Amino acid sequence: MEKPPLTNEDGSVLAESRSDMALVSADDEVRSVGADGQEDDRPAWDSKLQYVLAQVGFSVGLGNVWRFPYLCHQNGGGAFMLLYVMLLLIIGVPLFFMELAAGQSIRQGSIGVWKHISPRLAGIGYSSCMVCFFVALYYNVIIAWSLFYMGNSFQYPLPWEQCPVDMISNQTVKECAASSPTSYFWFRKALDISDSIDQSGEFNPIMTGCLLAAWAIVCLAMIKGIKSSAKVMYFSSVFPYAVLICFLIRGLMLDGAIDGIKYMFYPKLEIWGEVQVWRQAATQVFFALGLGYGSVIAYSSYNPVHNNCHRDAIMVSAINFMTSVLASLVVFVVLGFRAKNIALDCVATNVARMAEMAPTGSSQHWWPWFNMSDPKSVFLHDYREWYSHYGSLLGSNITDCDLEREMSKGVEGTGLAFIAFTEAMALFPASPFWSALFFLMLLNLGLSTMFGTMQGILTPLMDNFRVLGRHKTMLTVCSCILGFFIGLLFTQRSGNYFVTMFDDYSATLPLIVVVIFETVSVAWVYGADRFLDDVEVMLHWRPPVVYRYLWKYVCLFGMVGLLAASLLRMVFKRPTYTAWNHTTGSEASLEYPGWALIMLSMLIIIASLPVPIGYLLSFLRGGLSLPVEEGEVEPPRERYYKCNSDEPEPNNHDSPVDADRNRPRSTFLPLGAEHYRLLPQQEDGEEEDDTGV
Repeated sequence: MEKPPLTNEDGSVLAESRSDMALVSADDEVRSVGADGQEDDRPAWDSKLQYVLAQVGFSVGLGNVWRFPYLCHQNGGGAFMLLYVMLLLIIGVPLFFMELAAGQSIRQGSIGVWKHISPRLAGIGYSSCMVCFFVALYYNVIIAWSLFYMGNSFQYPLPWEQCPVDMISNQTVKECAASSPTSYFWFRKALDISDSIDQSGEFNPIMTGCLLAAWAIVCLAMIKGIKSSAKVMYFSSVFPYAVLICFLIRGLMLDGAIDGIKYMFYPKLEIWGEVQVWRQAATQVFFALGLGYGSVIAYSSYNPVHNNCHRDAIMVSAINFMTSVLASLVVFVVLGFRAKNIALDCVATNVARMAEMAPTGSSQHWWPWFNMSDPKSVFLHDYREWYSHYGSLLGSNITDCDLEREMSKGVEGTGLAFIAFTEAMALFPASPFWSALFFLMLLNLGLSTMFGTMQGILTPLMDNFRVLGRHKTMLTVCSCILGFFIGLLFTQRSGNYFVTMFDDYSATLPLIVVVIFETVSVAWVYGADRFLDDVEVMLHWRPPVVYRYLWKYVCLFGMVGLLAASLLRMVFKRPTYTAWNHTTGSEASLEYPGWALIMLSMLIIIASLPVPIGYLLSFLRGGLSLPVEEGEVEPPRERYYKCNSDEPEPNNHDSPVDADRNRPRSTFLPLGAEHYRLLPQQEDGEEEDDTGV
C-alpha cells in the first residue's frame, strides 16, 4: 500500500536523503524513496527484453552502418577489427559497466548520479545533457534525410538512376554529367547545397517539412516516457537486423560480393604502428557504446536494483560489435558489387574504343585475343592480363580497369548511405523495394538512437528538478519544439556543412572530457574498492578485481591519451570540411572561415563548461552557505535508525556499508533487509545520537 509522505511538526514534507536510502518491506523487496520524500513511483521496464532492446537500440546506430565499415576499410581490414576488439575489452566494457552500475544503483539520471557522489561533480551530468542536445539537433536531420529518400523510393525507375535532361537545351544537366546521377540527386535535389558554408542561401522547404515530421515522430514516441518509447523499441531495434540479414543474403548472390568480403577481411598488421589508427579505433569504441551521453545511465536507472548489469554490459557490447561486423559484411558485399560493375563498364568502354581501331590495329602483335565484337562479354581478368602487357602501347585513351582501386575509394557517413549505396541499389532487380527497405532501416536505426539521446536529456532534468518531473509531457513537447526551431539551421542550403561541424566537434571532445571526469569520480573520488563493494551488494557477488585497475589506470590513461591526441590533431591540422562544387560536379576540401572556427570552438566550450562551473558553484555554495535554488532537490537532512534491534545482523553483502561509519558519504545502495524509521529533526545545537546511518 502507498504510504503518505513523512511530515515535520509544521506539516512540511521532509526532503529525501541523497543517499537514495531504500525502505525494505518484510518480504525484502526494495522500494526506493523518491525526490519529494515519497516512496519512489519511478517508471520501470515491463521486461528485461524491453530494457535490452532499448540499450541495444541506443548503442547500435548509424555509426555501425557507415562509420565502422569505413574505418575497417581504410585501416587494414581484419587488423583493425582485432585492435577494435582489444580496446573494446579493456576500455569499452569496463566503462560501460561502470555507467550501468551507477545508474541502476542510484536510480537517477546523469545529473543525480554524479551529484550523489559529490555535489561538486554535478556539472558532469549537465555537460552530458548539453552534448545530448547538440547531438539530437543534427541527428534528427539525418532522420529527415532518410524520410525524404524513403518517400522517393516508391517510384520506378528510381529518381537517382539517370541524369535529368535540361528542358531548354534538351541535353543532360552539366552538373549531373560531370558527377553521377546519385551524387547529383543527393547534392542538388535533396540538399540543394551551396558551394561553401559562407553561402547560406534560403531554407529548403521539402527538407524543412521532413525535419518537422522527424521531430513529430520523436515527440509522439517519447511523450509518455519509457512506457511509450519502449513499445516502439520492439520494432525499431529489431527491424534493422532483419533488413541487414536480407541485404546480406541478397548481396551474396551478386557478382563481386566475394571480392568485397576478401577486401574487407584481408589483414594489414603494419597499421598497428600508426598512432592515428589507435586514435580512430578508440574513438569508435567510445561512440559505439554511447559512453558519456547519460543515456546509458538513464536507461539503467529504470532497472530493478538487483538486476545483473555486469552481464548486460558484456551482452550489449557483444551485440554491438557483432552488429558492426554484420553491417560491414553488407556494406562490402554491396560495394564489391558496385566496384565490379564499374570495372566491367570500364572494360566495355575500352574494348569499344579498341574495336574502332580494328582496321589499323588488328594486324599488330599487341591486338587482344578476346572477342571484340561484344565488349560486354569480355572478362575483367582477361582484359587486365592483356593491359598489363600491352596497355602502355595504346596511349591514354585506353585505361586500366582495377577492381581494387574502385574498392579503395572509401566512402563514409552520408556519402556511403546516400550516394554509394543508392548507386548500388539502383542496379538491383526490383530496386524500389530494396531502396525503401534500406532507408526504412536507416530511419529505425536513427530513431532508436534518438530515443536514447532524448532520454539522456529528459531523465536527468526530471530527476533533478521536481517542477519538470511533474510536467513530463510538457517538458517533452517543449524540448522537441525547441529542437525543431534550432534545427532549421540545418535545412538551409549550407545546412549539410553545419551537420558536419556538429558531428565532428560538438560531441567528440566534450564527451571525452565527461568520461574522464566520470572515471575519476568513481575510481578516485568515491573509490574503486568502495564502488565494487556497492556493486557486490547489488549483484550478490563481487565483480573481478581487475575492474579496479582498469578503472583507476587503464581506462583513465587511455581516455586522457585519446583527449591529447584529439587536441593535438586540432592544433596542428586546421579544421576542414568537404564542400560540393556545382561547376565541376566534384567535392573539394575547404578550410573553415574564421567565424565558423569561433562557432565550433563555442560548441566545444559550451558543452564542456558545466563541469568547472558546477565545481565552482558548489564550492562557493558550501563556503558561503548559499541556499538551494528553488526546484532543486535539497541536501539530505534525515537520520535513520534501526527499528528492531533484535533483528539479526546484516549479511556479508552489507558489511562494506556498516564497516566504516565515518565515511563522509553514504554508499549507493540500501543496507539490506532491515527496517528504518526517520528520526524527527533535531533543534540547532542539540546533540545527535550516533544511531543514524
